[in-house]
Amino acid sequence: MSLAARARALWQVRSVLWLLIRRDLKVRYASSALGYVWTILDPLLMTGVYWFVFTVVFIRKGGEQPYILFLILGLLSWQWFSSTVTETSRALTSETRLVRSTRLPREIWVLKVVGSKGLEFLFSLPVVVLFMAIYRKPPAWEIVLFPLAVLLQAVLLTGIGMALAAATVLVRDLQRVVRIALRVMMYLSPVLYSVNAINIGPIKALFAINPMTGIIELYRALAFPDEFAGWAVVGVAALISVLMLLIGAAVFRRLENAVLKEL
Repeated sequence: MSLAARARALWQVRSVLWLLIRRDLKVRYASSALGYVWTILDPLLMTGVYWFVFTVVFIRKGGEQPYILFLILGLLSWQWFSSTVTETSRALTSETRLVRSTRLPREIWVLKVVGSKGLEFLFSLPVVVLFMAIYRKPPAWEIVLFPLAVLLQAVLLTGIGMALAAATVLVRDLQRVVRIALRVMMYLSPVLYSVNAINIGPIKALFAINPMTGIIELYRALAFPDEFAGWAVVGVAALISVLMLLIGAAVFRRLENAVLKEL
């Protein structure tokens, strides 16, 4: 089946995808006392830790102010990225019975993770609004770019997720590799700092080819337009995200039969 045909098949079962996303969210919070609050509390606590370290222990001079708002915008998008990559790496192995017994397009199990984690990201945005109100930081016109950032991140995560979901079934050690890679990639992404703070040309160029750089820059542009690194990094992020989607879809299709035998 061609990629276009598989895309049409997924579109035809979009209502099932929505039901799976809702089920995923309900199951995740069903046994939790705080429920949805964890979506906000987790990144908020991490933001507090980083804010304390970089503004109290290691005093920052100048730069993005308020830094805590700068941090939360980076951390929320990174949390969506890291949690989705982690869960998509086991998207098929955790739903073995349904993957084998249903006739749904099997990419739907990856899209379910991307969608549910994406909704959690959107549910956490009131924290950003709260900090913007506290620090009297009105949104810039670049807020209109926010949906573009969400779309690019969803495309990137879908591509990575499809490649990882299939490959991890055949090579189980990939889950360990993913955890290590995410730790490294966090510091190679502008989560805690601005790309403009990097003064060494070759290193800045290396950061620019990281698709999360352009995506995070788009998110932050709504509150820090003066820190925006430019459309070049956004263009790179868009290109790599689309390429990753095509590669991920091709890898998933190529490995599907072997994956089904292994499950």
